Amino acid sequence: MSLAGRRARPSALLLLVAALGAPGSAAAQTLPQASPQALPQALPQALPQARPTPGGVALVPLGAAPEAPQAQLAGVPVLVTGSPLGWTAVVGVALSSQPGTAQLQVQRGAAPAALQDFSIQPYRYAEQRLKVAPRHVELSPEDLARHERERAHQATLIARFSAPLPATLRMQPPVSGPRSGSFGLRRVFNGQPRSPHSGMDIAAASGVPVTAPLAGRVVDTGDYFFDGNTVWIDHGAGLLSMLCHLSAIGVRPGDEVKSGDVLGAVGATGRVTGPHLHWSVSLNRVMVDPALFLAAD
Repeated sequence: MSLAGRRARPSALLLLVAALGAPGSAAAQTLPQASPQALPQALPQALPQARPTPGGVALVPLGAAPEAPQAQLAGVPVLVTGSPLGWTAVVGVALSSQPGTAQLQVQRGAAPAALQDFSIQPYRYAEQRLKVAPRHVELSPEDLARHERERAHQATLIARFSAPLPATLRMQPPVSGPRSGSFGLRRVFNGQPRSPHSGMDIAAASGVPVTAPLAGRVVDTGDYFFDGNTVWIDHGAGLLSMLCHLSAIGVRPGDEVKSGDVLGAVGATGRVTGPHLHWSVSLNRVMVDPALFLAAD
């Protein structure tokens, strides 16, 4: 771009003035002036990739406003990011969602809440049919009871909606290695369908360090029946990571971690056939494809 072209582009401050109205105008008088602290709240350096499908992420523009609107999907708070120049709802779409029109409930200041439509597009995930020994798919009553307790506990974790908002919504892989495309894969064992795969599997040798994909607070560690040694990180505003099958855990609940900090090591704990990392991302209480949060290779 030429120097003249660069000079012709309006600055963010001029765009903000245009959005709120010139000094002395009616618009400027009715809307509160944006504080200097609000200006750095520009859109994160990178948003996740938009894929408004079951198991994906919808980016829903909410327009300009002096303060961030509040948004909910089916009564669940939704992450909203941006600046007075324009706000965006970053919505996790459940794997169980049906294609069609969905609605956000949006509250803008003191105005009555309004409904805002967005579209969920169809998406086809793979299906795998396997014939295995019954002992691999049928849990004992004791193991089933343990799994139900653990699932209820994890439901309380993904219900968190904490501050502050993440500074960026792009993550880094928690471990290097070949990444499977198995998110959403539905396995059918001996004719019995199982829940779709809710994360990304990354192949790595046992003992390889596992790092935080994004800054946040460790909110849970434990040894789970299916997931083995697991770390949960709350990144803020309903965005969480779960890292599973670790051979060792090096953090404790309450620890603040930065992107790239070591959390533990790859292992084969839980119900697995070999060492690898399972990484799940939860957004507004639903599991979404972690690949959408990674920078393009």
